[in-house]
Amino acid sequence: MDIIKQLQEELGIKRTQVEQTVALLDEGNTVPFISRYRKEMTGSLDDQTVRLLAERLQSLRNLEEKRAQVYASIEEQGFLTEELVKKLENAKTQTEIDDIYRPYRPKRRTRASVAKEKGLQPLADMIWGQVLLTPLPEYAALFIDTEKEVLSVEDALAGASDILAEQIADDASYRQMLRDELMKQAMMVSQKTKEENPVYEMYYDYAEKLKQVPPHRILAMNRGEKEGILSVKIECEEEKIFLRMERTIIKKDSHTRDILVEVIADGWKRLLFPSLEREIRKDLTEQAEIGAIAVFRENLKQLLLQPPIGGKTVLALDPAFRTGCKIAVIDETGKPLETTVVYPTAPQNKVAEAETKLMALIAKYHVNLISIGNGTASRESEQFVADMLKKVPTKVEYIIANEAGASVYSASKLGADEFPQYDVSLRSAISIGRRIQDPLAELVKIDPKSIGVGQYQHDMNQKRLGEALGGVVEDCVNGVGVDLNTASPALLSYVSGINGTVAKNILAYREENGKFKSRKELLKVPKLGPKAFLQCAGFLRISGSELVLDQTGVHPESYKAAEKLLKTCGYTLADVANRKVGDLGKKVLSPEKLADDLGIGVPTLMDMIEELEKPNRDPRSDAPAPVLRSDVLSMEDLIVGMVLTGTVRNVIDFGVFVDIGVHQDGLVHISQICDKYIKHPLEVVKLGDVVQVKVLSVDIPKKRIGLTMKNI
Repeated sequence: MDIIKQLQEELGIKRTQVEQTVALLDEGNTVPFISRYRKEMTGSLDDQTVRLLAERLQSLRNLEEKRAQVYASIEEQGFLTEELVKKLENAKTQTEIDDIYRPYRPKRRTRASVAKEKGLQPLADMIWGQVLLTPLPEYAALFIDTEKEVLSVEDALAGASDILAEQIADDASYRQMLRDELMKQAMMVSQKTKEENPVYEMYYDYAEKLKQVPPHRILAMNRGEKEGILSVKIECEEEKIFLRMERTIIKKDSHTRDILVEVIADGWKRLLFPSLEREIRKDLTEQAEIGAIAVFRENLKQLLLQPPIGGKTVLALDPAFRTGCKIAVIDETGKPLETTVVYPTAPQNKVAEAETKLMALIAKYHVNLISIGNGTASRESEQFVADMLKKVPTKVEYIIANEAGASVYSASKLGADEFPQYDVSLRSAISIGRRIQDPLAELVKIDPKSIGVGQYQHDMNQKRLGEALGGVVEDCVNGVGVDLNTASPALLSYVSGINGTVAKNILAYREENGKFKSRKELLKVPKLGPKAFLQCAGFLRISGSELVLDQTGVHPESYKAAEKLLKTCGYTLADVANRKVGDLGKKVLSPEKLADDLGIGVPTLMDMIEELEKPNRDPRSDAPAPVLRSDVLSMEDLIVGMVLTGTVRNVIDFGVFVDIGVHQDGLVHISQICDKYIKHPLEVVKLGDVVQVKVLSVDIPKKRIGLTMKNI
């Protein structure tokens, strides 16, 4: 297989783009570095395309490795023919290669192998040839051998039938033909085995064409089956299958039609169908996982890139009932100022005492914003906060924070290392506050799989999911850039070219020598050599550095070109520091000529201009600001037809969940997102979007809210 050609066709890009990107990846360059600082070589491929190319490159190389292993195994067994070589060369998927290898794969003893040991292969070949010179029973009688436990004609014919049934089941062409037939006409069917979880109610008696089952239903049924609540299987019209196989296998003038009809039925029921059912369900699950991971990736990206709410002193509240609400006040930089515990909820209901404590903290530290975790007792805590704020003389607003993963972080070694002086519950409160101030910096401390913005993430291939989500975090961190002098080791470890060990070494160097004064100083950090420096330098910023370009996304390898660019346009580095080069791009009349004069490519020139015009620009500022609230709304307050402003909290295959300030997120079904037909909600809306919704239905007992985004 020509891997370069395959990648070119799949991604719809030029061959040179693929070749150059593959070469860069093979040299050990990271995806963020390639997509940001090697645009001339890749033809300006974005990070998502480069990452997809890297993933598919590895997948195709694994396929080639598998092809080579199968080739070698068949050759070693002495069965390799020109026809098999051609089939292997033309196989484009793992399934095709597995089908070709199936007859030659070492097996445990089967009914067919036992029959072969008894010398019944010639009889099977005769039946398969379908031309008999003597009646079949007479020919079969020749194979009776008491020593081999072939005691009768029936024994001989049964053994030969077993050989043929396995031969049919192992034939690659039959398997592909029947796999296609199943995908065309079979049904996915699920039945309840016990009535325990209403979540699976729609699957208690469910059937749908195999080719039409959406990915989220595949994953839902898998989970229900795993939990023992559902029985899931594939059902088909066997008569059509048998007829198709008979027409393919049995000749018109066959002498052995009757026994072959029996062989086909046995081979299908005992071997082929169970095997194909497993394969198809496995393939459907893998495809569903790929789709779910894609949604998870997009949701995680939007969550990580939510705009930080800077410049505010935050009072974070981690709600609870019996153990009380944990409180942490953190300053504008995320530093904890004071912690406490209050008990405004049941069973203690010390509302007045809690109000007194919190109002004192608000006054003492000039709190601007309260961040409330959305876990247990969140609804009750929100009501308490809303009532309390009516008594606060200054303007203080609140926001509901997604606390998914906060408990994971607080109990982790990372949490303990960062805040050894606080217990687990107070660390969680600090995290809830900090993730509002800077979502990216805080959320990188948590395993991405623990951040609840996907569907069925615990049922997927965890290695594949972890790698995919880790790539998203890496792209987000490098896309935003990292302050070298304030970043935590967790944040630094996602920077291009920096691993966990080097991140700790950077922190140790910073603690021993004080703040970094220049990017070049990174080369003094143990285990951070020239290659790692090349990868990471452009993504690390040094705020307030005397070396102005160290504050920007301009890579050190391009400093000379940047200085020459400024000089050509009549500016200095001091002008950049003073934000006086906002019209730099307008002075570049011929980008191609100027790029050539500077010895760089046009893409690098355009990126350089953008960085110099707006040094330290945060791309997250383009996203919609979070909705801040000062009063609470309950489900009981909702009226059908009411129009509200909400924030998209999760995007899944069949719709989006929107926070409208009533603790229970409402569902906008995919059919209610817009007037035009869409295949997936992500075509129209993304996590973090602030949207207008209208209430369609309210089911208080089931805690379900139906919303629409149409006709508002």
